[in-house]
Amino acid sequence: MATLFRPAERWRNRALILFALVLFFFALVLPFGMAVLWSLVDPSHPWAYPNVLPPVLSFRRWVEIWTTTGLQQALVNSYTVALTVSIATILLALPTAFAFGRMEFRGKAAAQVLTLLPLAMPLFVLAIFYVTILSKLGIYSRFLGIAIGHTVCLLPYAIRLLTVSFSGVRQDLIDAARDLGASRLTVFRHAYLPVLKPGLLAALIIVFILSIEEFAISYIVGAPDFTTVPTILFSYLGYNFIRPSAAAVSLILVVPNVLLMLIAERLLKSAGASGAAGKG
Repeated sequence: MATLFRPAERWRNRALILFALVLFFFALVLPFGMAVLWSLVDPSHPWAYPNVLPPVLSFRRWVEIWTTTGLQQALVNSYTVALTVSIATILLALPTAFAFGRMEFRGKAAAQVLTLLPLAMPLFVLAIFYVTILSKLGIYSRFLGIAIGHTVCLLPYAIRLLTVSFSGVRQDLIDAARDLGASRLTVFRHAYLPVLKPGLLAALIIVFILSIEEFAISYIVGAPDFTTVPTILFSYLGYNFIRPSAAAVSLILVVPNVLLMLIAERLLKSAGASGAAGKG
């Protein structure tokens, strides 16, 4: 009887694989390929109907963006802010994640929901009120203002990821290490760190990526003196829409983030495998 269903099951699996490949093509490959082609359109030879492909390909648009805009400084600003935000967010998220992952207390579920509230608010609304708070506090540094805003908005991601990591630490290993007279540092190094390491690195990468891509706070707080890559990208998506320039800047923004996301995915899988193998 089982052999009768094998051909049907085989065709179903093939159909699912084909559907996934088609979805991957239209969701990722096609948009990315179009962005590459648009970024290589020569300014002197526009790409228009009925041409299926650009008539002339060149790197003139890339050179123009690199030499005539503030992209170089924007890259420095974006990555400096993202690195600062990543470290600050992880340090601030660790105590809360430890409490959520290792402790039981009254109101824990409500507290976990409250930590997710920044995700429910539109960032532009938060940014407008945030600027007012900064002025009231006397914080006029563009870099510090953006870094604080990004940290507050991205804390929920780090708390959630680290909570899962802390909950995966096995209590019997902690108790055994304490019974053997291990110090707190030794207990952390041998019982906590192997399980926390993939989650820590994944949270660091994800917060780093989200900080680089964040536009609302970076624009409202930083403009016009402190530019980031998203603010330059959105300037090309405004009233004077320049598709080739926007495509080039979007690739500069997206490609490193895709690579970082692949690394984060591998780290999260490593964390899952570690927990399933009982290494916590």
